[in-house]
Amino acid sequence: MVEKKLVGKITHFFTNIGVGVIDLEGEIKVGDRISKEGSTTNFQQDVKSMQIHNKDVEVAKKGDSIGIKVDDRVREGDQVFKITE
Repeated sequence: MVEKKLVGKITHFFTNIGVGVIDLEGEIKVGDRISKEGSTTNFQQDVKSMQIHNKDVEVAKKGDSIGIKVDDRVREGDQVFKITE
């Protein structure tokens, strides 16, 4: 059974480099599968890398604001879920 847990919200999207900024409400790590969902956004991807203050990190926790390369456009306010099976 697939479960989704809310882990954060998109606060910014840099269109020129395809990076979304996520304010985290939970923990995610490189290798996790995440889903980004909003009124016009709905796609899943694996976390290949993420950064905090331009430094690569393997794990990010609640309260962190991370930058992540996204496979498609995201919008401010989109919710980010971690997917577990």
